[in-house]
Amino acid sequence: MLFIPREEGQGLAEYGLILVLIAVIVIVVLALLGSQISALFSEVQSAIPAP
Repeated sequence: MLFIPREEGQGLAEYGLILVLIAVIVIVVLALLGSQISALFSEVQSAIPAP
């Protein structure tokens, strides 16, 4: 009999690691730029005239 390795679990683990890496990057970017993004949204909100 030939031994055929099963790689389904490996692929799933790789996708999980990629998702974790993306989540960490998003969290770091939001932590570093959060106050600047908040100030930008406040500026845009104040520039929009009230109905």
